[in-house]
Amino acid sequence: MRGGKTRAAAALAATLALAACAEPPAADRLALSAVSYDDLPGWHEDAAAEALPALVRSCATLAKRAPDASVGRDGTGGVVADWQGPCAAVRRVPAGDDVAARRVLEQWFQPYRAAGDGLFTGYYEVELDAASQPIDRFQHPIHGRPGDLVTVDVAEFVSDWKGGDIVGRIVGGKLKPYPQRRDIAQGALDGAAPVLLWAADPVDVLLLHIQGSGRARLEDGRWRRIGFAASNGHKFVGIGKTLLDKGKVRRDQASMPAIAAWLRAHPDEAAPLIDENPRYIFFRFIDGDGPVGAQGVALTPGRSLAVDPAYVPLGVPIWLDTQDPDGRPLRRLMVAQDTGAAIKGPVRGDFFWGHGPQAFDMAGRMKSRGSYYLLLPRQRSGEDGAAPRPS
Repeated sequence: MRGGKTRAAAALAATLALAACAEPPAADRLALSAVSYDDLPGWHEDAAAEALPALVRSCATLAKRAPDASVGRDGTGGVVADWQGPCAAVRRVPAGDDVAARRVLEQWFQPYRAAGDGLFTGYYEVELDAASQPIDRFQHPIHGRPGDLVTVDVAEFVSDWKGGDIVGRIVGGKLKPYPQRRDIAQGALDGAAPVLLWAADPVDVLLLHIQGSGRARLEDGRWRRIGFAASNGHKFVGIGKTLLDKGKVRRDQASMPAIAAWLRAHPDEAAPLIDENPRYIFFRFIDGDGPVGAQGVALTPGRSLAVDPAYVPLGVPIWLDTQDPDGRPLRRLMVAQDTGAAIKGPVRGDFFWGHGPQAFDMAGRMKSRGSYYLLLPRQRSGEDGAAPRPS
């Protein structure tokens, strides 16, 4: 229960306080330096207005918070009140007017380059066949959030904690780790988690767990959207790494489309290899637009970016400078609206490609080096009333 401070959860958080207080290495900090818009590669070539609807969604979410609430864990984005003027200006830009979009962004936002380069991968919204009951070929469960799962936001107890949430369940009055994927496959949930849908293909279920969202095509032709609800809290181990370590595929065969094909061609070997990833995802139905990212807004294909919120505030516009899977420059305005278990570090991103076969192909093959620039309000409030100066 997010925000529910059970005595056991509070005790666990307290045990982490000493580790949390340790300063992270300098290399693990987001180092920002102010630049001009002329320093942004391809700034005048992007259809920047296409990203503004995504930014408007993020602005609406920020507006629901207290005006003095910090934007970002360390106040990198100032406070919510600092975004009122920029967000109002963005909302007034005529649809499709790229010149006006750039003019408003240049007026209200200062670009900062994040020091160093990093890895940029891709993700997409899975499409799969499913049924509401375990009939015929539909035998693979997609679980909802278990009733006994407890999530502790350690940042509520330790302000500079960057280790993520702690997940478990109460056993004998103590918070214990939640069962791993292998245990869940063998029945460890014991009815604690509802089954939302039954899928036809276990590889599709794996892809759904990796991507975190999907569209299920039901027996009657209707589509149901499902999205991330919770995880079991265990570390993510990629199936690609497992197959490489076991010598099942070569490095040049480690794209997600190729991995999915291998798993379908070797069903007897697939299950135990999949279970070597202890992380397990629980889902919820989503009505309306989606998929929904970690910021709570519907993601925009080609404009939403998953980041590490320990460094980059959700809702911040980002200028991305990397390459697509075919080696073409990928320089465009994005919005930080999502997170991911494998998206860790000050310069790290996951590019949302949308849904469908082309999105699967692009997301599954993307693994590019690159950099990004944060666009932050020109007037940001620090504790002393002055604009904080990124280092």
